[in-house]
Amino acid sequence: MADITASMVKELRERTQAGMSDCKNALVEANGDLDAAVEVILKKGIVKAASRTGRIATEGEVRTWVSADGLSGLIAEINCQTDFVARGDEFRTFVGNIVDVASKLPKGADVATQKYPGGDRTVDEVRQEMIAKTGENMLLRRWDRIDTKGNGIVHAYIHAGGKLAVLLHAEAPSAPARSNADFVSFLDNCAMQVAAMSPIVAKKEQVAPADLEKQKEIFAAQLKEEGKPEQAWPKIIEGKVAKWFTEVTLLGQQNVWDSEKGTIESIRQDLSKKLEGEVVIHTFFRFGLGEGIEKKVDDLAAEVAKMM
Repeated sequence: MADITASMVKELRERTQAGMSDCKNALVEANGDLDAAVEVILKKGIVKAASRTGRIATEGEVRTWVSADGLSGLIAEINCQTDFVARGDEFRTFVGNIVDVASKLPKGADVATQKYPGGDRTVDEVRQEMIAKTGENMLLRRWDRIDTKGNGIVHAYIHAGGKLAVLLHAEAPSAPARSNADFVSFLDNCAMQVAAMSPIVAKKEQVAPADLEKQKEIFAAQLKEEGKPEQAWPKIIEGKVAKWFTEVTLLGQQNVWDSEKGTIESIRQDLSKKLEGEVVIHTFFRFGLGEGIEKKVDDLAAEVAKMM
């Protein structure tokens, strides 16, 4: 029997959108032949699902969940192909059930293999049934969660009816401060800042060294193009990097809801003094619906060539 590798399972899943276990079983049955494995999956009754996997799903919903104690939260993007389906009750219920399943799982778990609420089917089996019923490709594109403890808190913000959402992890200086109106307002404003201004990290210490070096290379190339003397580059680049940090970090950004209050960091410091302890913004997730997905553009010439 041929060895079934993880990369083979991954490729088959990308080609068919079948579940991981279904893909592995099909590969075993097909003795490692990917094309034959596709046929096995199609013959097992998910023809409609497999035939629509090439369709790009850029619509759908981004939804969040936060536990009652505020110590856990998650954010998930579930996609379909049209806004019409995304606004339907059936799809919204599907999204809600996926979030409910994910809320009980640890970070990084495979939601698709879990039992779907109200029956013995898995999440992925229900997804395939939804594809067959609606004629649209659907998928749980991504999800992540934050768990904290003590005076930590998870705060969620949803914008534009689920087109964009933010999950924020912060920490109050004391237990009473977690419910302080000014603290909660600051969290909400920080989440809206993330939604509006798209910082990549909370603070400059979180910028990956590779990203920083790449940005320095970009600045150096710009200075060379401008004809600046090379001996002056280090000082100029240092200033450009400092300016770049104010654009890509949440704390470094200028406050967009009231510019007279300065940066998010200055507001954080003022609030810390008011609450008599350190207010900390740890991290965040920002999910924009369909971001990073390239919509397929039909190329008639390429299609004709493929048919020939």
